[in-house]
Amino acid sequence: MDTALTRSQFVRWRIAIFAIFFASGLSIATWASRVPSIADALQIDKAQIGLLLLGMGIASIIGISTGPLVMARTGARVGMLIMMLIFGAGVLLIGLGTNVFGALPVVVLGMALFGYGNGSVDVMMNVEATAIEQQMGKTILPVFHAFFSFGTVVGAGIGALAANLHLDVAAHTAIVSAMIVAAAVACFFQVPVREAALDPEPHERPHWRERARTALSAWREPRIYALGVVMLGMSFAEGGANDWIALGVVEGHHQEAGMGAVALAVFSVGMTVVRLLGGPLVDRFGRVAVLRVLAVTAASGILLFILGPSLPLVLLGAALWGIGASLGFPLGMSAAADDPAKAAARVSAAATIGYVAFLGGPPLLGLISEHIGLLNTLYILVALVVLSGLFSSAARPLRVEEKTPVA
Repeated sequence: MDTALTRSQFVRWRIAIFAIFFASGLSIATWASRVPSIADALQIDKAQIGLLLLGMGIASIIGISTGPLVMARTGARVGMLIMMLIFGAGVLLIGLGTNVFGALPVVVLGMALFGYGNGSVDVMMNVEATAIEQQMGKTILPVFHAFFSFGTVVGAGIGALAANLHLDVAAHTAIVSAMIVAAAVACFFQVPVREAALDPEPHERPHWRERARTALSAWREPRIYALGVVMLGMSFAEGGANDWIALGVVEGHHQEAGMGAVALAVFSVGMTVVRLLGGPLVDRFGRVAVLRVLAVTAASGILLFILGPSLPLVLLGAALWGIGASLGFPLGMSAAADDPAKAAARVSAAATIGYVAFLGGPPLLGLISEHIGLLNTLYILVALVVLSGLFSSAARPLRVEEKTPVA
C-alpha cells in the first residue's frame, strides 16, 4: 500500500513533477536553439544535421519503448533520477563535442544519450503526473504539458541570448546540464515512494521480472489501443505542426521566412493557452465531448491552413490547429490512469504510442511531401485527427466496477 501523504508532501511532489516537465522542455530547446552554431563549428551540412536529428529520434523512440521496463527495474522515482542524469550528460556532451573536442562522433553520442534519457523519462513523468491528477480529483495533466512548453520557450530564449552574446555551445550546455542535474537530485527527494509506480521499498519489492510483466500487461487491453488512436492522431498533428508549419507558410503560401515563425508561434500560443485553461472545461463537459469538439477544431484549422486564400486566414488556421491538438495527448494519458491499480502499466503503454507518433510522424510526413508537396501531405493529418475524434469514446471514464480493486 502507498503511504498517505501530508498536504506539504503532496505539494512538494507536484512541484517536483512540474519541474521535471519543465527540465525536459528546457533540454530540448537548448540543443535545438544552437543547431546553427553546432553546424558552423563542426562544418557540417544540412544532410549531416538531418542524420544527427534522425539518430536522436531513434534513441528517443528506444527510450520511450523501453521506459516501462526501466521503471519495472528501478521504479519511477529512481528511474527519473537516472534518466535525467543521462540526458543532462547528453546535453553536456553535445557542447563538448562541438567546441572542446571538435568531434562529430562525440556530438552523436551526446544526442543519443539525450534522446534515450529524455524519451524514457517522458514515460515516467507522465505516470507521476497522472497519479497527482488522480489524487487531486480534477483535470490537471494538461497543465503539466504546458510546463513542458514553458521549458521549451525558456530554453529557446536562453539559446538566443547565448548566441547573441557569442557564448560558445560548450559553456551554454554546461550551464544547462548543471541545472538539469541539480533539478534531478532535488526532485528525487520530493517524489514519494509509490507501490503503484513500481518503486516500493527494496524489502517489499517483487522480482523485477514480475514487475516487468505488470508494466507490459496493458498491451493486451483493447482500450489502450483505442486510446492510442486518439493520442496518435493528435500527436501527429502536434509534431507535424512543430516541424512543418513554418515551411508550409513559406513554401506552400509563398510568404517570408519570418511569417513562418509567426505561424508556429500562433500555433504554440493556442496550444499552451488551452492546456493551461482547459482543465475546468474537461471537468464540466467530460473528456469525450471535449475531445470531439477539439478534433473538429483541429481538422478545421488544418484545412483552413492548407486552403486559406490569405495570410490572416492561414494564421487563423494555425491557431485553430494548435487549439484543437492541445488536449488529445494529456487527456489520453488521464484516461489511461482511470484505474489507479493499473495506472503505471496503462500510462506507459499509452505514452509509448503517443510519443512514437510525435517523434516518428514528422519525418514520415517529410518523406511523403517530397512526392506530393507539403500542403497536400497535411491532408494526412486531417484524416488522422478525424480518426482520433471517432475513437474519442475510449476516453470515457471507467465505471467503478471496471476498475481493479486496490487491496
